[in-house]
Amino acid sequence: MIKKRTVCVLGGSGFVGRHLIGKLVKLGYLVKVPSRDRERHRELLVLPTVSVNTADIHNTDELNELLSGVDIVINLVGILNQGGRNNSFKKAHVELTRNIVSACQKNGITRLLHMSALNADAGKGASEYLKTKGEAEDIVHQADGINVTSFRPSVIFGMDDSFFNRFAALLKIIPSVFPLACPNSKFAPVYVGDVVECFTQAIDNKETFKQRYELCGPEVYTLKQLVQFTAKQIGVKKQVWGLGNGLSSMQATMMGFLPGKPFSRDNYKSLQVDSVCDDEFPAVFKVELSSVETVMSKHLACKNLRGRFYGLRTYAKRN
Repeated sequence: MIKKRTVCVLGGSGFVGRHLIGKLVKLGYLVKVPSRDRERHRELLVLPTVSVNTADIHNTDELNELLSGVDIVINLVGILNQGGRNNSFKKAHVELTRNIVSACQKNGITRLLHMSALNADAGKGASEYLKTKGEAEDIVHQADGINVTSFRPSVIFGMDDSFFNRFAALLKIIPSVFPLACPNSKFAPVYVGDVVECFTQAIDNKETFKQRYELCGPEVYTLKQLVQFTAKQIGVKKQVWGLGNGLSSMQATMMGFLPGKPFSRDNYKSLQVDSVCDDEFPAVFKVELSSVETVMSKHLACKNLRGRFYGLRTYAKRN
């Protein structure tokens, strides 16, 4: 009987992680997912061959114990904003990545897949997010004894993403004109299912060892075009007013003080560089790319219909 291999997915409870774990289960892998509060992730607990382990991955001893008996490690950990010393880009991206490499070496793990970001660059990154993502990427590729593949995606979209869904929520609550910072920033959004395919296809493909892959979707859009598309799909007739650099910077400063930091100075700096790929989608991966329109039109339209349904039901109860 062939022994099933075990994959540890760090950051597995996030958006990409949930999709990736579902695919790994279908492919027959045993999956370990660390969490500080395993009961919060019941959608993972019910999956066969998945074990959610209570662990603090920033604790080196707990990380080493977590990776004991693991064959493959996938690191998806990343934060878009930092909330102070204990939740910093340096800690989440650089220090953790260094500890992951060390734990892999101690446990004899030779396969590591790493999530980076488009435009990540330790020396020339436009923001602290991109600089620390670039530093982390360099750390894994310089590690001895580990076959590494890193992925550098543009913004990743899907039905449960935090990109289109966040704009959909904001469009509904902000009255009148919608002020949009950095409206001309460009993106090539890539579907989460396509990203997951790249990760799973890379696991045993030696051609991908030591490689860094940029992942972009089939079309390029400005941020304003994406927000206008979202507004149209959810049935919100609202003018999207693109802000100039000065007002964009001011908005980032002000919103950086709000709970959850919906937009920050560091986000603003990241948007100064277009998130688009220089080359075609990597031919090594057999993926038929999905477009924003194909995936998100139906989903966002359904959100609009649900909103209308609940509005009518509320109205009916009042009369």
